[in-house]
Amino acid sequence: MTAGSATPAATTAPEVPPPAIRVRGLRKVFGSTVAVSGVDLDVPAGAVLGVLGPNGSGKTTMIRMLLALSRPTAGTVELLGAPMPAAAGAVLPHVGALVEGPGFHPFLSGRENLRRCAAAEPLLSTRAIPDAVQRALSRVGLTGAAERRYRAYSLGMKQRLGLAAALLVPRRLVILDEPTNGLDPAGTRDVRTIIAELHASGATVLVSSHLLAEIEATCTHVAVLDHGSLIAAGPLAALLDGEAPALEVRTPDSATAVQALRAAGIDVAICPAGVRVELAGTDPPTVVALLVGAGVAVHEVQRRRTELDELFAQLTGGHSQ
Repeated sequence: MTAGSATPAATTAPEVPPPAIRVRGLRKVFGSTVAVSGVDLDVPAGAVLGVLGPNGSGKTTMIRMLLALSRPTAGTVELLGAPMPAAAGAVLPHVGALVEGPGFHPFLSGRENLRRCAAAEPLLSTRAIPDAVQRALSRVGLTGAAERRYRAYSLGMKQRLGLAAALLVPRRLVILDEPTNGLDPAGTRDVRTIIAELHASGATVLVSSHLLAEIEATCTHVAVLDHGSLIAAGPLAALLDGEAPALEVRTPDSATAVQALRAAGIDVAICPAGVRVELAGTDPPTVVALLVGAGVAVHEVQRRRTELDELFAQLTGGHSQ
């Protein structure tokens, strides 16, 4: 080197955090029934994963194994980079969960039930319990019903209290099994807001739900189970865009549009607004140019991707949730 030359600064790739959840070969058998069969799954830190599947697909069984509530027949589970259930004592204080509906003392009030939950939180000091309980009640909209006995709560209120218990302290991972069960539309919107807040704070969220619209609105990633097997997993946008893209053209000249595009070897069909054009092997500018050249009045062109309910039906053979 010549005098005064500077040594190039070493460039290092940013460190990628380990997955918040890592599952390998996960299997659970009850007698002759295979509930979960060889699932491999990584959930990136900070993701919001929606777990979908028909009834009996193994969603809740898998969640119970993640939380060490049930031991796998085979396979391994890691939460926050640590093996489960061996590291459960160190990991679970950082994990909030609502699984298979909450269970509380029926003759205690919502506040007293939550205080008992708070007293068992290793990360919460005794002095901090009252404020933590009040914040959690307010967050789920139960402040006005805090002094009522749990046995008088509706199903939706019980779900809200269970969610409050999961959120008593800041969590790195939150696992919610059907969190909107029994909730009215306002409660469902509240859950959506809470999930968005958790995501914004950097927490990882796993949510199992049968409401496909809620999954599509709140989740960054999706995993689809069917008959205990994982049949699709990945970023939601990539899964939806992975299907054959299409273009919807609003036009009053549907018959002419179909004739012109089919003559060019493009797959097209009439739809209520005009025509739907499959983009495999072509692109929107080519489609529009062909239509205009054929004298078709083009009022609007909109790219259309597969909706989550369509993808779910394709993957599971149309089984209901």
